[in-house]
Amino acid sequence: MRIMASLAVVAALGAVPSLSHAAPMHAAWEKFKAGRALRHLSDDGERALADILTAQQFVAQGKVDQAVPPLYDAQKRLEAARKAEKRFNAAESALQPAPQHPASATHQPVTAPTDWVPVGGEFVASDILAPEKKAAVATANAQLKAGNSQAAAQTMQVVGEDVDFIIALAPLDQMEGAVNRATVFVEGHQPTQAADALNQALDGIVFVSQDFVETLPSASGTASAPAATAAPAAAPAPAPTSTK
Repeated sequence: MRIMASLAVVAALGAVPSLSHAAPMHAAWEKFKAGRALRHLSDDGERALADILTAQQFVAQGKVDQAVPPLYDAQKRLEAARKAEKRFNAAESALQPAPQHPASATHQPVTAPTDWVPVGGEFVASDILAPEKKAAVATANAQLKAGNSQAAAQTMQVVGEDVDFIIALAPLDQMEGAVNRATVFVEGHQPTQAADALNQALDGIVFVSQDFVETLPSASGTASAPAATAAPAAAPAPAPTSTK
C-alpha cells in the first residue's frame, strides 16, 4: 500500500476537535511557531484525510461496502473545505517541500496553480533540544495520533521552546477528483481500481514548513502573512479663509 509514512502522524488529526475549543489555554502558547501553525489547519481538510485513510483500510481488507460511508463523508468535507478560508492558491513549483517529509515516490506534481488545503501536521524536534524536551515533542505527536490535541498543546507548552511544525498540503481539486473516482469504484465493487484512486489522493500531499505557509496567498488572492500597513489618511483640506 503506497502511502507516505508521515500520514500515520496526521491521520488522527482528522478525528480531533478544533483547537479553538481550548482557546484560553492556547492564547499564551501561540507565541511559539508551532502554536500559531495549528491555526492554519483546515478542520474539514483534516477530517477528509481521516475519512480517506479509513476508506483505504477497508479497501485493503476487501471490505469495499464499508468504504462507502467514509468516502461520502470525505466528499462532503472536501466541498466544505472548498468554501472555507483555510486554503491557499499556488503552483506546486512555487512550494518549498519540507526536507523532513519528501513527496511520495509516486507523486505526480500539479502543473498549474491550484488551491491547497492544510490537512494535517507534525511537530519537529530540532537537534539542539535537550533529550527530555525531544521526548516531550514525541509525546505530543503521540497525543495528536491518539486524537488528544489539548494534551498535545499542553505538552508543547512544557517544552517551553520554539519548535517547528510541518504542514501537509493537499491539492483540493486533485484530491476531490481521486475521492470521487474511488467512490465510483467501491460502489462498483472494484477494489483494485479503488485502491489506486485512494493512493492518488494521498500521493498528491506535499509537506511544507509553517513559515512557508504564511507566505502563501489565500484562495481569494490575499497573502496569509500579516497585511501591509494601510496608507496614511489624507490631510484634511484647509478651512476657507473668510474675507470682509
